[in-house]
Formats: sequence, C-alpha cells, structure tokens
Amino acid sequence: MTQVSTTRPGLAAAEAAARLAVEGPNVLPTSSRASPARLLVRQMVHFFALLLWGAAVLALLAGMPQLAVAIVVVVLLNGVFSFVQEYRADQAAQRLRDLVPARVVVRRDGRRVQVDAADIVPGDLVLLEAGDRVPADLELDEVHALAINVSMLTGESVPTHPAEGDSALAGTFVVEGEAEATVVATGARTRLAAIAALTKQATRPPSPLAVQLGKVVRTVASIALGVGLVFFGLAVLLGMAPSEGFLFALGVTVALVPEGLLPTVTLSLARAAQRMAARHALVRHLEAVETLGSATFICTDKTGTLTRNEMTVAEIWGPAADVLRSAVLSSTGRLVDGRPVGDPMEVALHAEALRVGADLAAVITDRTPFDPVRRRASVVADGHVHMKGAPDSVLPLCEALPEAAAALDGMTERGLRVLAVARDRTLLGLVGLEDPPREDVHEAIRKCRLAGIKLAMITGDHPRTARAIAVEVGLLGPDELVLTGAELPQDDAALGELIDRDGVVLARVTPEDKLRIARALRLRGHVVAMTGDGVNDGPALREADIGIAMGASGTDVAREAADLVLLDDHFATIVTAIELGRATYANVRRFLTYHLTDNVAELTPFVVWAMSGGTIPLALTVLQVLALDIGTDLLPALALGAEPANPRTMHGPARTGNLIDRRLVVRVFGVLGPTQALVEMVAFTAVLVLGGWALGMQPGAPLLATASGTAFAAVVLGQFANAWACRSESRWVGRLRLLGNPLLLAALAVEVVVLLVFLGLSPLAGLLGGSFPSPVGWALASLAIPAVIIADTVHKIWRHHHERHRGI
Repeated sequence: MTQVSTTRPGLAAAEAAARLAVEGPNVLPTSSRASPARLLVRQMVHFFALLLWGAAVLALLAGMPQLAVAIVVVVLLNGVFSFVQEYRADQAAQRLRDLVPARVVVRRDGRRVQVDAADIVPGDLVLLEAGDRVPADLELDEVHALAINVSMLTGESVPTHPAEGDSALAGTFVVEGEAEATVVATGARTRLAAIAALTKQATRPPSPLAVQLGKVVRTVASIALGVGLVFFGLAVLLGMAPSEGFLFALGVTVALVPEGLLPTVTLSLARAAQRMAARHALVRHLEAVETLGSATFICTDKTGTLTRNEMTVAEIWGPAADVLRSAVLSSTGRLVDGRPVGDPMEVALHAEALRVGADLAAVITDRTPFDPVRRRASVVADGHVHMKGAPDSVLPLCEALPEAAAALDGMTERGLRVLAVARDRTLLGLVGLEDPPREDVHEAIRKCRLAGIKLAMITGDHPRTARAIAVEVGLLGPDELVLTGAELPQDDAALGELIDRDGVVLARVTPEDKLRIARALRLRGHVVAMTGDGVNDGPALREADIGIAMGASGTDVAREAADLVLLDDHFATIVTAIELGRATYANVRRFLTYHLTDNVAELTPFVVWAMSGGTIPLALTVLQVLALDIGTDLLPALALGAEPANPRTMHGPARTGNLIDRRLVVRVFGVLGPTQALVEMVAFTAVLVLGGWALGMQPGAPLLATASGTAFAAVVLGQFANAWACRSESRWVGRLRLLGNPLLLAALAVEVVVLLVFLGLSPLAGLLGGSFPSPVGWALASLAIPAVIIADTVHKIWRHHHERHRGI
C-alpha cells in the first residue's frame, strides 16, 4: 500500500471488540440444510411411495406376506437409489459458503494489522489492493486507480472505477489499484446478504413431471380402489363370505398398483442425469431432467454463456504496433506466464501487443492512473506522454482527425468497447475490444428456434453492448426490442405481455427485475429456464421452473439455488440438455405405455372371472401379477427409458401436456392391451378345453396350473413384442434399428430367461400358482408376439392416414 495515506488511525482495538459484541460477526446467514437422514425419509413418504406402503399393508392383511415383502423391498430400493442420486449431485455442486475473505487488512490504533474477516465491524478502516475481495459494504474514503469487478452482484461485465465517496459492496473483487474505505455494513446487513435472503424467499415450483406423475398416481390409485370395491361386491354376490371377498378384493387392488412404475421413472431420470453429466451438465435434482426438456422460454446471461468472458482486441484503427505500444505503456494489466493479472481490458491489450511483436521496452518516469472523472490514464516514458482512455476524454486533447470520427462510429455501432490512444497529444488510433461469442452459440440458438423455444438475453451490461452481441449471435428477434430494467413495467401482467416474445434483450437489469421476469413469464404459462452465475441471479434461479448456474465461473449462491449446473458454462450445453430432457419425457411415455398395457392383461382374468359368475377360473394369481410387474417387466421398461433421442426430438414445441393423453389411452386400452388380453384368455381357455374342462366345471389343480402358466407366458411374450413396439409412437417395428437400443435387446433376453425360471423351477412355479406349459400351450402363448406387432402396425397406419387427412 504505497499511495494510501496513513493519517487516520482507525478504530481502537477495544472499541472494535465492543462493536463486535453488539453487531455480531461479519458472516452471512447460513441456510439450514436437511440432514441426510431427513433426505432419505423424504424419498420414502411421497405420494406414490405412500400408496405402495398402503398396498404392502393391504397385502399383509390379505394373507399374502410374500407380496407385502416384495412391495416393501421395491419402495426401499427405489428410495435409497433416489437419495443416493440426489445426494451425490448435491455434493458435487458447490454449496453456499461465506463470500468473504478469510483475512482482511485494517488499520486499528494507527497500525496496519490483519484480522479475520468475521471480526471487522462498522467503522473499521479497511485497506484494499488488487486481488482482494471486498469483505463488507464499504464507503471509499481514498482511491488510487481503483477498479472493482462487480459482475457477481450486478451482471456488469466491465469493471467499475468508483470514486471517493462511492460504495464498494461485499463479495466484489478489486482488480486494480488500491483504496482506503470505512465499513458501513457487515454480515446480514450487507447488500450481498439481502440478495441471498431474496433467494431463500423465492419458491421453486413443482416440475411438470412431478405434476403429471401425481395425476397418474392419483388416477391409478382411484382405479385400483374402485375396482377393488367392485370386485368385493361381485365376490359377495357370487356367494363368497364377506371376509373372503374382502381379502380377494384386497388382492385385486394390490395387483393393479404398478409397483415397477416408480423405480422405472427414477432410474430413467438417473440415466438421463448421467448422460447430461457426460455432456458437462450436472443435475442437482432428478426431476430437473424432464423439466428442462419441457422448457418453452430460456432467459440467458450474456457474459460467459453466449460469450467467452474474455476481452480480446477485435479491431485497430491506426498503426497497430504503435497504437498497442502506447496503450500497454499506459496500462498496468498484464499477461504474466499466460495468466491475466489486472483489468481484463488491459490484459487483452498486452496479449495483442505481444502477438503483433510491439516493442514494449521503455523507462517510465511518471504515471497518472485511470481516474473515473478524467476517464483516461497516462504515463511519461522515454520522454513521451502515452495516453489511453474513453474517446470523448482523449479526442478533445488531440488534433481533430475527421476520419477518426467515422472509425469511432463504426466500432461503436458494432458494439465494441472503444479506446482512443495518443502520444504527445497526437492521436495514434482507436482500439475496439469485445467479449467474443462462443463458436457454437449460433447453432444452439438455431436449434432453440427450431424447437419452438423463445429466447431472451438478460444482462447487467449497457444496452448498446447487449444489442450488438444479440445481433452477432443471431438472438435479437424481429421486433428488435431492447429494454433496460428501468423501462420495465411494474405490473407483472404487463411485464409478461411485453417480454413474451422471441429475441428480446433486457439490459441494466437488477436482481429484483430478474426475479419478476421469471415470475411474469411463468404466469403466462411458460416453463422458464433461467441462467445465472452471480449472487444477483440466485432469486431468479430459484423462482424459475429450472435454474441453470455456471459451474466454471459461477458463485456458490447461484449453484446452490440452481437445479442444473453447467460445468463448461456453454449455452450450447443447455440446448444439449434440453434435447436429453425431451428424450426423457418421450421415454417416460414409452414405458408408461408398456406398464399400462401389462395392467390391462393383468386385470382381464379378474374381469372375465367376475363377468362369468366364477364359471371361468382365474387365469392369473395375484403373485403372478406381481411377478409380471417386477420380475419380467422391470428390465424392458428400464431399457425403454434409455431409448436414444429421435432425430426429430428438437423439431417443434415441447410436449408438455398430460403424460396420459388421448393417443396413449387409445393405444393402451384400445389396441395393445386388448390384443394381449385376447391371446392370454384364448390360450388359457384352449389349454383347459384340451385338458377336458367344460364351462361350469372346476378344473383339476394340475390342469389349472398348466393353463395359468400358459396365460402367464402369453402375457410375457406379448410384453416382449410390446416393448419393441413402444420404441416409437409412429414407426412400425420393421423400421426400428435392431441395434438402436442394445439395452432393450439384453433386457428382452433376460426376460425370456426369467420366464423360463418362473415356470420351470418347480418350487417357484408352485408359489406363483402356475406350471410349465405344454407344447400346445407354448404355441398358443407365442401367438401373442405376431398378434401385438400386427395390431400395433395396423393402428399406426390408420392413425397416420387419419392425422394426414386432418392435416395434423
């Protein structure tokens, strides 16, 4: 600290201690975090888990302890798996930490001392120099060439140059110069703490997937309970004792609960999360995978996301070597051993001077650092005055050059930050600097437009700079709407109506503005993805449907508030993650179709038994139904959750409607389910008839077990074909690549083995209630494969012609 005065003694140590006792330590309030045990319990008590717990209790009451144990195992395994995935992601993402330095230089009792940052108090005199983080909210008493990076609080990418009497806020960085400042606020009273508190107040909305799965679960629960009540009534009417009818109805109810649905959803989301991590996108909450795929509006930062966050020299007007030599001599920022030291703009000048081979050797005898009032810096080197600064500050001191004005206008229109450089009051030239766009951002923006996703740039930068970048990357919309935070309506409805368009640019935006923008767009029905890297972005990241933080350059507060962390900060990574999210949504529909089709085949034997008045025996037992749900169906369903994205995944708007829509209902309950059920019951009845059974007779136990095993095989083989058909909602199985989903091939091979074990291993077959089919039974059961494929193909052809006729 060579230039700051030492005339003020600062606080006395005793006074500082007294104030510390009153004011408290200079630390940010910490957010309470749920313990691992609480996180684990939360995975065990959500609605669907409670439904399965209820099913386990009912199974126990129905005298089926094996079924109860199996359901409990499913719930526990799924809960533990979900907990592990989210806990690992949470650990990988940086947590909220105090954004203050560990040690701070202050003056107390007239002496310069170093103290813990937590121990500084209002009234302390803090001494700052380049590289320091500002420890509290300060009032600057004396400054010398001070430059502060405030991007984490304001989004402004260019360092500020505060003057004496201005403020320096906690959490910002000193990039150049030095200062003496008085502490005016510490800890919870700082602007940094206020923004962090705003972040905690914002509530994250439930994800679209959570909403849709909630609907599915409630529907399934209602149907299961309703069917159970119906069967209880039918059982009593058919002569069963009420107690036996009650137990039978409980078994039917439990059988209708798709126990494999929850682990399938969780594992599918987890696999997508792992694929995103391989693409540099860290998912902190599993449901965020699908939410991102549902995004309809992306609000993106400029610096570091659309651009590289690296100042570079884009254009030089005048003799480059001479211009850069004078510019570098009048700067202090340097590229040292490949690492930037000082103001990023001055580092860029030094890097360009080294590149062109400018002679930077000189003896400097005097230096006048940059001043926010004069807006220029100068040195005396080798007897010459070298000067650089804002054009409106430097040009009036030089001889008028008409051609310079035209060059200046051109650079300004292109959004460059322009410096004028002079030597001995003779203008040498102009330097235009920029933060260049990332190479892949143009293609990423094109994909967003193709996918029907609206884009908005939200930045703390000057509107002219923001507009120029938006034009350069192709983001600016046809309306060419560029607004500042001060111009935004105060009413959320009016705000939403104003900005709900593609390609809007919002500059000079405050944290409160960004929070309102997210809320206003959500009120208009958008699924909003919001990017951010600073403390100022925390509230909006939490308010948005999905918050996306920068992992490479972001702050702890931003990462804590986010659902997704970009490890490489690339905008293109967001688009890749959206594509994976959309593929995940499609995969959820695939295995939901697969599961529900199986439920139709599982329920049919009970319906036939009831409608026949008990004259047709039950084709499946409750334990066989459970074996289908968990034993044979689970692996193919998981493999469907890994189906690669369709090449047209990013063509058109996201499908954010109901998971179970009219198309899925028709396919499940009108085509695939009835086809499987028909083959199942025909095979079951045929085996009984060939064994000598007639309607109204009670078949012998061996014959019934053989027929039941045949029905079981028919359902499994039908699901074999159904899994392949579910790979696409529009293409028939012959057009699907055989090796397009290797996991499904492996799962189907395992399914065949499991089928043979369930039917061929006598103790297990006896427990389930079926036995190995006869050769005729196998032949009849095998008809399920071509039957399902033919039915699915005919339905897809019909739907294609129907939709084409309607112009869909």
